[in-house]
Amino acid sequence: MTTHTKTSIPTRPLGTTGPTVSALGLGCMGMSALYGEADRAESIATIHAALDAGVTLLDTGDFYGMGHNELLIGEALRTAPAAARERALTSVKFGALRTVEGGFTGYDGRPAAVKNFLAYSLQRLGTDHIDVYRIARVDPDVPIEETVGAIAELVEAGHVRHIGLSEVGADTLRRAAAVAPIADLQIEYSLISRGIEDRILPTARELGIGVTAYGVLSRGLISGHFTRDRELAPGDFRGFSPRFQGENLDRNLDLVDRLRAVAEAKGVTVAQTAIAWVLAQGEDIVPLVGARRRDRLAEALGALDVTLDAADLAAIEQAVPADAAAGDRYPESQMAHLDSER
Repeated sequence: MTTHTKTSIPTRPLGTTGPTVSALGLGCMGMSALYGEADRAESIATIHAALDAGVTLLDTGDFYGMGHNELLIGEALRTAPAAARERALTSVKFGALRTVEGGFTGYDGRPAAVKNFLAYSLQRLGTDHIDVYRIARVDPDVPIEETVGAIAELVEAGHVRHIGLSEVGADTLRRAAAVAPIADLQIEYSLISRGIEDRILPTARELGIGVTAYGVLSRGLISGHFTRDRELAPGDFRGFSPRFQGENLDRNLDLVDRLRAVAEAKGVTVAQTAIAWVLAQGEDIVPLVGARRRDRLAEALGALDVTLDAADLAAIEQAVPADAAAGDRYPESQMAHLDSER
């Protein structure tokens, strides 16, 4: 297993107008929601370890644990060394409407709502600005121009540094970029989720918009650590995810076994190979790793030291061809909210 030992890590620009960030970002959702219970102390220690290693991009959503994740990040930043805190950049998604029971009831992209969501996020994070702010899913009742225009006003006021988007299709990307500069598009991209390659990624590149790729390990499915007999905690998103069900799971883990052979031949882990593959798709792509523990973070950072040559990439493609995954990436009800899938 490759272990990353450098005191700083490579950086990449978020598009032509966005900030320069660490080549890997830390997705913090799992520390608060959707994967069962998380250890608060270990979560904060993991954020501190990421900052110490040179990770600068911390990604969250105001609806992760109904504000819990922002409060957690706020505490981690408050207790981090001043230099690390000053380097940290926050990427925040907003707009999801929740119930007390944890359900999702839609999205609100009205300008007044955008400004309301931001006010609460700033308070929870304990900061005076957010570096990249984006609606989590397009509100079908509000033109994207209005939502982006509201964020642009927050940029003008100094409360937001850059505008991002999440899970939007190529046409929406163009409409949004016509209103204001867009730093990056956050969207699922991995060896087994390659839908953006047809239209969305080329459009982002044409417009000078970077990509922050989430789900690079497909929620642990292609991490090399997920087993067929794993018992999931109540409320774990994967218990409802099509790719983790029955025959789909078996077929997908067969792909992982094929990827493992490639990884072992290089002397690295499955997770490192999967992350390195995303890193190799372009300097304009920044993978987000959802590590909840320091050991998983250390493994993920090791991907930065993995160089994939043409033969390696060909072997990976042969092991896991595009469209090889069994099952959609979200349950049907959630797929309906994805502008990127239209």
